[in-house]
Amino acid sequence: MNRLFSKSLCTSAAGANLKPPPADSAAIAKLLLSSPTTAHQIPEEQFLLSTKTPWTPQLVNSVLKRLWNHGPKALQFFHLLDRHHREYVHVASSFDLAIDIAARLHLYTTVWSLIRRMRSLRLGPSPKTFAIVAERYASAGKPDKAVNLFLNMHEHGCFQDLASFNTILDVLCKSKRVEKAHELFRALRGRFSVDTVTYNVIVNGWCLIKRTPKALEVLKEMVERGINPNLTTYNTMLKGFFRAGQIKQAWEFFLEMKKRNCEIDVVTYTTVVHGFGVAGEIKRARNVFDEMIREGVLPSVATHNALIQVLCKKDSVENAIVMFEEMLRKGYEPNVTTYNVLIRGLFHAGDFSRGEELMKRMKNEGCEPNFQTYNMMIRYYSECSEVEKALALFEKMGSGDCLPNLDTYNILISGMFVRKRSEDMVVAGNQAFAKEILRSQSKSGSLLIRKFRL
Repeated sequence: MNRLFSKSLCTSAAGANLKPPPADSAAIAKLLLSSPTTAHQIPEEQFLLSTKTPWTPQLVNSVLKRLWNHGPKALQFFHLLDRHHREYVHVASSFDLAIDIAARLHLYTTVWSLIRRMRSLRLGPSPKTFAIVAERYASAGKPDKAVNLFLNMHEHGCFQDLASFNTILDVLCKSKRVEKAHELFRALRGRFSVDTVTYNVIVNGWCLIKRTPKALEVLKEMVERGINPNLTTYNTMLKGFFRAGQIKQAWEFFLEMKKRNCEIDVVTYTTVVHGFGVAGEIKRARNVFDEMIREGVLPSVATHNALIQVLCKKDSVENAIVMFEEMLRKGYEPNVTTYNVLIRGLFHAGDFSRGEELMKRMKNEGCEPNFQTYNMMIRYYSECSEVEKALALFEKMGSGDCLPNLDTYNILISGMFVRKRSEDMVVAGNQAFAKEILRSQSKSGSLLIRKFRL
């Protein structure tokens, strides 16, 4: 691949004979990661500007998502096409992705530059765009900016409605700014004619911070105003009790739901199974799991995952494996969460070989490992002084579709301190070492240069 991107190909004469690269986002992402960060130092990337390159919104968005953990590279790629490509024009969804990446990096000048560019192309901004920025403001500890953004949306050609009001409340609640969300809710609920969704958002917010009495007050107000709670409301309340460790209240609430003939669904049962399991009441969790089957409510993959997870944490990984095999016999298809939970359980129990076998089985079944899979395994290897195995897995990440992220590098660096070899400590004692690794990674892609081998 690198051979194709030699400097000789960047001349205008040779450019006419260039073959377009494959429409493969993984290969393009690796190319971008292997190039320097400064734009004028990247003769290879002129190849990406070739009119023969088969750019589509789907391909561009896929590349941006693959570079999600390499934000500067993702923005560099986005700007390269936006500023220099003669034919390709970004669509609204690509702008939203770039804006999200820039906001996550706290590059707010870039965020607003992208919004202005988006507006100049008459592609938005849309309520979704503002929701993205508001969420990033809130998560960065700037809830007032998130609220002001919502209140001033109309100045950017996007008018507030009930959906956008519910969204800003949800953003504030999920960032644990529930008091501010409730304050905004009280101030503007008449203007937007709030509905069940609005109240559910506020109920969930109080439950997230374990203040179930406040959530119950909102539920009471909801009923008094003639707005009917739905199953989502009750499931949210049930989960809130379990999250707050109020097991008795949770069970009584569940029984009351059954008594009042609520149409209890798989989410309800999964919440109770997980809640009892986290509380260490494995027998009760299993009883509820069996009950839901008797009641004709089929467990989902998420239900099995919940039980497998609590068995790993509160019971034994062997019983979790039994549940996993039973799940397979019933025809359920495990997802990446199922495998991650089990692999973590096996590694935590010190059974690395079975964890490794399960990872192979996972890939053979067509379920690709993700960042959590690799980083979790690398962490366990590093903590147990199996640094060579950690490095081997790291290199496997670099050669596949799941590129390493900053957490991966941090885990590897920490591994040196665990191993405590004298030659490691000499290098690790230098605080510039981590920065040098990240600089080298920026220049050489996902490969960890041999001179930095742990």
